[in-house]
Amino acid sequence: MDKQQLAEACAAAMYERDEASRGLGMVIEKVSPGCATLSMLVRQDMVNGHAICHGGLIFTLADSAFAFACNSHNANTVAAGAHIDFLEPAHLGSRLVATATEVSVRGKTGIYDVVVTDERGQQLAMFRGNSFQIKGSVVDHA
Repeated sequence: MDKQQLAEACAAAMYERDEASRGLGMVIEKVSPGCATLSMLVRQDMVNGHAICHGGLIFTLADSAFAFACNSHNANTVAAGAHIDFLEPAHLGSRLVATATEVSVRGKTGIYDVVVTDERGQQLAMFRGNSFQIKGSVVDHA
């Protein structure tokens, strides 16, 4: 199995077990070693009292893209911390796209940047996640 196939197998296995991402309607658009792109449609039940997408749900989309990116190497990896900056609001019916990119991996820790855009490509949020590898692998492989 090459690195791309392994990343795809890890994403498929994680997605099958990830009830939160599936429940929010997230879709894996693409995955590669150290990178992942997920999308999500802003539904009525995701809109807050200001008639915009709840920031916590934008964070959740970014966090899920981060998770798929940092687990793409088949080492069980969790978040050690994360930060998000909101740049523009997301609106009902918007298709949000979160693209996570590996910045650095040193030993058991990593840094990943995630850009969240809307269907027009407008940047809505910037997320930085710090990862930590724990015991085990995402999938069994030869």
